[in-house]
Amino acid sequence: MKVAAIQMVSTAVLQDNLQQARRLLQQAADQGAELAVLPEYFCLIGQQDADKLAIQEPFGSGPIQQFLAQTAQELGLWLVGGTLPLSGAGAGRVFNSSLAFDRQGQCVARYDKIHLFRFDNGREAYDESRVLDRGHTPTRFTLPSKDGHSWQIGMSICYDLRFAELYRSYASLGVDLLLVPAAFTHTTGKAHWEILLRARAIENLAYVAAAAQGGVHAGGRQTWGQSMLINPWGQVLAEQAQEPGVVIADLDALALQRWRSQLPALQHRVL
Repeated sequence: MKVAAIQMVSTAVLQDNLQQARRLLQQAADQGAELAVLPEYFCLIGQQDADKLAIQEPFGSGPIQQFLAQTAQELGLWLVGGTLPLSGAGAGRVFNSSLAFDRQGQCVARYDKIHLFRFDNGREAYDESRVLDRGHTPTRFTLPSKDGHSWQIGMSICYDLRFAELYRSYASLGVDLLLVPAAFTHTTGKAHWEILLRARAIENLAYVAAAAQGGVHAGGRQTWGQSMLINPWGQVLAEQAQEPGVVIADLDALALQRWRSQLPALQHRVL
């Protein structure tokens, strides 16, 4: 199955971001992708956390969700809409949610980010809990590929990457592919991004598709980028350092089964 991780440099203007995403998704479809994954906050990166409240949508309706559904249908793609703000439990609160759409434009899965990022090194500071409600439920979906394999796909978002137990829970359910749409900061990404992604692939004997923001955004925020696709042996199949682009590679279901047979580490778990 050919999978595309879409890298973007999203702005503070929703329509500009949707146009950028549509152009890159067209490129992915033209290259034969069956599944495309957009990055975290593909729809908007503003100057402050509260900016996302202005574009929040109720689950099931709204221009961002309509864009995702229509694009999936028009391009014949399975499409994971990185993240978008879905209305939360109270005023001034949203969920950071990743939605999966099938080729017919039907939403087949919703994952709300469980782990909320907080970081303060004295020069830059982030605290997602100021406006985000956290999710509670790991989410997976099944993608019947043209290769005849029914891919089991586990969803996650950005900071979740530091919590190995989420991905281990997916592995215990037989997940083949782990998705990580992200907007890692330049500081934390430079230190840990690739190491963590490759570790999640190796320890769970699963493919990883990481679609990232990669550049300088409104207000001077800088994201690390380096979108990549990784195989279950921890090898990077394709990547892009910075700027918008399509990172694409073939995922081999037979090779996945071979690795799991040769090294049955998932069967050897004790704890």
